[in-house]
Amino acid sequence: MAGVTRVVVGVNGSLGSLTALHRGVEEARRHKALLVPVLAWTPPGGEYQYVRCPCPSLLHEWERAARKRLDTAFAQAFGGYPEDLRIRPIIARDEPGPALVTVAKTAGDLLVVSTGRRGKLRRLFQRSVSRYCLAHAGCTVIAVPPPRMLADLKRATRRGLARSLLDPAGYAVGR
Repeated sequence: MAGVTRVVVGVNGSLGSLTALHRGVEEARRHKALLVPVLAWTPPGGEYQYVRCPCPSLLHEWERAARKRLDTAFAQAFGGYPEDLRIRPIIARDEPGPALVTVAKTAGDLLVVSTGRRGKLRRLFQRSVSRYCLAHAGCTVIAVPPPRMLADLKRATRRGLARSLLDPAGYAVGR
């Protein structure tokens, strides 16, 4: 991964994407590269629905909400934007996979995406962003698995044990 000039990270606010964001920040620091967090969004109902019944004022609000979601992701992950990095956030009106591949288009880019946790039903109806990026990106791609804690909490929730994994203050307790 020599010659990395930009680290492009897919962000949507999920815990998996926050893990990818942490990895992206780590890579940007290591390579002294520009960090480019990308939050992709589409109008509710999709582009086809919006073209049939456009509303510019709503479009502006949806874009503002997307910007706020990106700011919130940084606030949750780091308490705000890291001051020791050059950061150029991008809000892309597109599907996540194509948006990330479009932004990370040169050999000097490093694309960081979350593999996410997807159930069988979700896999059936939604494309995998990480698979799309791995198949179409023209640069190095790092696919970051979700934190192990998510699987533990999901398993505990199914068994009704979620409270036993948390201490009274609400913090996860190691096993």
